[in-house]
Amino acid sequence: MAVFSSLKILDFSTLLPGPFATMMFGDMGADVIRVEAPTRWDMTRSRPPFDEGVSAGHSLLSRNKRSFALDLKKPGAVDIVKKLIQEYDIVLEQFRPGVMERLGLGYETLAKENPKLIYCSLTGYGQDGPYRDRAGHDNNYLSIAGVMSHCGRKGVGPVPQGVQVADIGAGSLHSVIGILGAVIQRNETGEGQYIDVSMFDGAMHWNAYAGAHYMASGEIPSYGNMILNGGSQYDYYETSDGRHMSVGSLEPQFWKGLCETLGRPDLIERHALPGPEMDAVRDEIAAEFKKKNFEEWSAIFAEQDCCVEPVLNLEESCEHPQTIAREMVVDVPKPSGNLQKQIGFPIKFSKSKPEFKHTGPDMGQHTGEIMLENGFTAEEIADFKERELFGPPKEKGSD
Repeated sequence: MAVFSSLKILDFSTLLPGPFATMMFGDMGADVIRVEAPTRWDMTRSRPPFDEGVSAGHSLLSRNKRSFALDLKKPGAVDIVKKLIQEYDIVLEQFRPGVMERLGLGYETLAKENPKLIYCSLTGYGQDGPYRDRAGHDNNYLSIAGVMSHCGRKGVGPVPQGVQVADIGAGSLHSVIGILGAVIQRNETGEGQYIDVSMFDGAMHWNAYAGAHYMASGEIPSYGNMILNGGSQYDYYETSDGRHMSVGSLEPQFWKGLCETLGRPDLIERHALPGPEMDAVRDEIAAEFKKKNFEEWSAIFAEQDCCVEPVLNLEESCEHPQTIAREMVVDVPKPSGNLQKQIGFPIKFSKSKPEFKHTGPDMGQHTGEIMLENGFTAEEIADFKERELFGPPKEKGSD
């Protein structure tokens, strides 16, 4: 049995953080219904690249989910949701604070229908505080949380991240943790509860090393003044052909191995805390790495155990033997019957495995099926369709 097979989730979220969280639940067997606004533009469905007419983002983020098209502003939509939550008793929503309440779908309202309801609101800045209604994106949350004040380069400043640290790390993962915590408590007490997850809070929480340093010493972290942000040998070094190697050789035995492999045993005793002396040592390390190309250094350090690895591109990473051994690239069935390669599931259970049933479905593909499963009659479904609760009728000849 899949780990989350007993969980039934209504996913009202869009963009990246909420859908990523419910994708993780779906990968491990939860029954996830994505409630989609049929007339609203959806970035995950609209952004290229496309494969067989489907956005790669939607194909990934909505895999293993069923799509339920519902116009929440239409009369009768609230009643449909109230009936669904009798079974689908976990809700994840990602609107700004107050939106679900205005729609008649806030926690207090729905909890009266089902006291066991677990309701998670995922927002940028949380449900209270002066920024509660403020728009934001990943880089904004990281900035307000102080993260980008010490993640960057001296003389350059902060740089855009290639992965969405606050969105996924602080938003998606904290939502999963919060929901699972509430499920455990519900199993013990029989009661549901409301969960307020803020990507800003999560980003602030991730200031683990830097925050502890500042609060203990009063020293404000900045670019390159700490051991893990460019103030020590822990860094990235350019090779002669313009690629990079990552060096994490912090511990004495790894530092010794690095220096010896570089042919610079004289640097072993020059290990120092962040400061001018360490800057000089790092410059000498950089000069050594410039003497060989990426392939040469990759081969040399592959034989050493001193926390030095090549900076791979995604093609190389997907083909890496560790990626293959850990099943982190998987084949997922598409509606056509073909297979789509996608990033796999990162947590390994001894008695359960993730199942990748299908890529993201068509808008509203499962609406009728879900309605029938939850006690709605064919007549009721026809009436809802006539009243366009599931969206305007499709033109003849359209998919």
